[in-house]
This record gives sequence, C-alpha cells and structure tokens, in this order.
Amino acid sequence: MPHQHALILLRFIIVGVIAGIFSGWYWGEAMVEIAWLGKLFLNALKMMIIPLILAAVISGVAALGDIRKLGRTGGITLVYYLITTAIAVLIGLVMVNLIQPGVGLNIESAGLSESIAAKQDIGVSDILLSMVSPNLVASAAEMQLLPLILFAIVFSAALTTLGRTGEHVILFFNGVNQAMMKLVTWLMYFAPVGIFALIAGRLGQAGGGDAFLNEIQAVGLYIGTVLSGLAIHFVVLFSILFFIGGRGTDYLVGMLRALLTAFGTASSSATLPLTMECARENKVDERAVRFVLPLGSTVNMDGTALYEAVAVMFIAQAYGIELGLGPQIIILVTATMAAIGAAGIPEAGLVTMVIVLNAVGLPLEGIGLLLSVDWFLDRFRTSVNVWGDSVGATVVHRFLPGEGKHGIVETDRRRS
Repeated sequence: MPHQHALILLRFIIVGVIAGIFSGWYWGEAMVEIAWLGKLFLNALKMMIIPLILAAVISGVAALGDIRKLGRTGGITLVYYLITTAIAVLIGLVMVNLIQPGVGLNIESAGLSESIAAKQDIGVSDILLSMVSPNLVASAAEMQLLPLILFAIVFSAALTTLGRTGEHVILFFNGVNQAMMKLVTWLMYFAPVGIFALIAGRLGQAGGGDAFLNEIQAVGLYIGTVLSGLAIHFVVLFSILFFIGGRGTDYLVGMLRALLTAFGTASSSATLPLTMECARENKVDERAVRFVLPLGSTVNMDGTALYEAVAVMFIAQAYGIELGLGPQIIILVTATMAAIGAAGIPEAGLVTMVIVLNAVGLPLEGIGLLLSVDWFLDRFRTSVNVWGDSVGATVVHRFLPGEGKHGIVETDRRRS
C-alpha cells in the first residue's frame, strides 16, 4: 500500500475507534444492531489466516536457505519470546503488589461456571500434546494455529533438501503469500467501518457507558493495575525496539494500523495479516516478517501473561489468601510457560489462567470475578501482544544475514 494511502487509512481507523467508543457509550444497546458489520470484517480477516500462515511460514523458512539458519533464527525468536514474556509477568507482579487492588474486597465464592469447570483438569502434558495435531484439517477448522505453524516449519525445512523439486513448491507458496497480502490490502479499506462496528457493538452489548461504569466500579483498581502494567511493558518493548531493533517512533507510527485493529478485534491472529503488511511497509526483512510474526501471533502473548499474573494475585487478595515470594515465583514461571505453550488449545486464555491458579492452589471460582470486564481489558492486552510481535520482528531482522535486505524478494528473482 502506498505510504500516502496508508496514512489516510490510519486517520480513518482512528476516527473509527473514537466514533465506536462514543456511539457505544451514548447510544448503548442500539449499537448492537450494527455489530454484524464488525463480525463481517472479523470473519473476513479470519478467513485469510490459515492460507496466509501456511504460505508465509513455508516461504519464510525456505528463504533462510541453509537449515542451520533456521535453528539460529528460531533460537533468537524463542529467546526473545521467553525474555519479554517473563518481563511482562514480572511487571504485572510488581504492580499488583504495589497497588494491591484486591485487598479489602471480601468477595465470596460465586460458584464454578461450566466453561471453567471443563478446563480445570488441563495440565502441562495437554499443552505439549496440543502442539502436534493428528488432524491438521480439524486444527485449521478450530483455528488451532500452533500445530499448523509447527507443521509448516518442518515441511518447509524438508522442501529445502529436495533441490529443484522443492523450489517449485516453494515458488507456489511464494505466489500464494503475495496473493493473500493483496487481499489484505483490499480488505483494509473496510477496516474503519469494521473496527467502528466492533467497538460500538461490544459497548452496546455491555449496556452503554453508564452500565459499563457500573460494571467496573467493583474492580476499578484492578483495571487500573492491569492498564498501568501494560503501559509500562509497552515502554519496555519500545526500549528494546530502540536499543536492539535499531528503530524509533517512526516504526511505532507505521504499526499503528495494526495496533488499532488489534484493539478493535481483540485477536492477535485476526490482526496478523495487517501486522505483516505494516511490518513490510516499515522495511522489516521478509524472512523475519514471514517467520516471526505468524509464530508470535500464537505463542508470544506478553499482554496476556501480564494480565494473568495480575488477575491471579488479585483473586488471592480478594479471597484474603497470602501469597509469598515462593508462590509468586511459581506464578512467574507458570504464567510465562503457559502463555507461550497453550496457544494450540481452544480458549487458550482461560486455559492458562486455570493452569496458573492450579499451580498456586487458588480457587478457580475467582475467575468469575473478572469476566464482566475481561472483554474490555482484552483489547488492551491484545494490542500489547501485537506490539511485542512487531518489536520481535525488528530484533530478528537485526540478526539475520544480509541485514536490511528483503531476502525473499531477492530469492524469488534468482529463481525466476
């Protein structure tokens, strides 16, 4: 997308976000009538995810060439994911200990909902099993992306060993990827309307501004703790972008369309097509775009990990349960690993919360305290998730051979 068109579109998306908040706040339930426009936009984004991920990962891994480069690139990517997710959890724990939003609430048990009860027996072994699917078609239908990504990585690595035969298959997936990105460019012209409808419709479902204020009164300090923690981590990620990625505010501005779309859709995966397009426009190496961003959209959940650390401590405080240094270290380790590993399981956010609560022996019923405002906080943590992926792409870009070149474009030309 030309730079001038991208700036115009960004302005319209900002208007869509503001108009959606205003309309949903003041007209409330009337905005539910237009929610279908947002769902249409979200469905269109989701429609592109499976072919885009397969094509992007296969062509991206193939562009690395020597299979040993995959190990180096993958190692840098995973180290980045682990470190930034652990930092996010640590920030969450510090903030919740300083503010103590749950102290004095004296909330009684609200009972165990069916959705929570269904997840209470899930453990680490289930997470590991979810990474390898016996049926890729079923995984695609259920939007379980991690098994598909792992298959695409291994499949592409195999293609690079087949010589000329493998090159033909790789060229096919290169073409699919380019076609999918063209579709994304077309769809983005509908983004302002779709994001407006998503935000206005969701506020309408909450009953409008007055009803939403009533919902957050009981847990207002908890919301403030989560948002302040997310803001601090956003700045930490920007520092990594500046000192390691070698980028600045121009990159942040260039990624705003993706971040605002993440706020509107509350889905890292649905935002992935636009995240990749924005990264390309900001001259991030194609190999990093096609490898880091699809993987990050499923396993790099900084915002979610921070949110869950705060939520678990809030639940403990609300029930009057003291958690010392030992249990909080368990939360740090468990939340970090669960946020990275649970992406292949449906309702991954709920699953990771259950795992962390079980790890420190807290009542699962406490999740019910947070459900009324979860949809609101979800938008902020998803934006931080996408920002973390975007920064990760610049970090890996710096460590790729031939820094600053769009490797796969050059590869395509040589093959053709």
